[in-house]
Amino acid sequence: MPPRLRIATGLLAMLPVAAAADRLHWGDGIVFVTSILSIIPLAILLSTATEELSLTLGPSLGALLNALFGNATELIIALAALRAGLVDIVKASITGTVMANLLLALGLSMLVGGIGRSEQRFQPVVARVNGSAMTLAVLAILIPSLRGMVGDGAGGLDAGAAESFSLFVAWVLLAVYALTLLFSLRTHRTLYAVAEADLGVDGEATHGDGGASKPPLLPWVAVLLAATVGLAYASELFVGVVETVTESLGLSALFTGVVLLPLLGGAAEYLTAVSMARKDKMDLAVSVALGSTLLVGLLVVPVLLLVAPLLGHPLDLSFNAYEVVAVATAVLVSNLVSLDGRSDWLEGVLLLAAYAILAAGFFFQGSPVP
Repeated sequence: MPPRLRIATGLLAMLPVAAAADRLHWGDGIVFVTSILSIIPLAILLSTATEELSLTLGPSLGALLNALFGNATELIIALAALRAGLVDIVKASITGTVMANLLLALGLSMLVGGIGRSEQRFQPVVARVNGSAMTLAVLAILIPSLRGMVGDGAGGLDAGAAESFSLFVAWVLLAVYALTLLFSLRTHRTLYAVAEADLGVDGEATHGDGGASKPPLLPWVAVLLAATVGLAYASELFVGVVETVTESLGLSALFTGVVLLPLLGGAAEYLTAVSMARKDKMDLAVSVALGSTLLVGLLVVPVLLLVAPLLGHPLDLSFNAYEVVAVATAVLVSNLVSLDGRSDWLEGVLLLAAYAILAAGFFFQGSPVP
């Protein structure tokens, strides 16, 4: 059993503990900690089940499954928070997820993978294919904020206009997401062959021994469904106490959304990226970091925007100036370090330093949760 699965199996004991802490009123702090320790293994199991089923289903269906479930953890946690009315935290988590994927995950991958090696190389096409689409998707998310900032003679957008504009952007991004699937699964399938070869999901790697190496289907389907249900329950426990606990710690809603939620939602992806980098599979590590950000922009954010009014808590894409700067910085820096097809541990340190500085800015900027 891989180390991350052993860790996940051990931590699963925290889920019944979290449930008992909630039912027996052991205190918000205990519920907060145990629910976090429950979410991490469930996210790992969900990610692993998605990967294993991708191997079983073959390249086309596997890629589609990854596209749909690759960011399921972030979406489940955000929906639970949105249902609880934590709109500010959910909006901040969009900013934080982009920062964490492009600076934290990529930085950790380059640092850990580069230790003991002069440099690591990866195919520039991996960064180019994912990076260009990711950049456009993230910039599209920022456009409503920029429109509200520049304004005109009457000032920026009012709340109704900002919400309508954001919904328009959501539908456009979903359309682009559908076209991205068509691009990657049909018309330009060969551009993604490098990453798939490393993962072992291309036709020869999967079926070269007559299919004997394919993981079993039904057990992993059961793991996927059970992890999804468990994650939804643990997320409800977490968001039920997050305001109280973060307020007692002096943390703002902005900092909680930017730092805490993305770390929870992306834990499994970060482990995967770092593990692949340590094995000198930087093509996969870069693809995970950039591809995950692309999915956030094209799928997670539009779904949140469209579902929010149904939950009674409308959401828009109006971010403050520092959030816009932070996201733009993350996109710019990650593109600069990945487009040359090489990396070393110092580049990883620089990415991590950029993340730490930006995160500190949110810590000092925000006011406590009201």
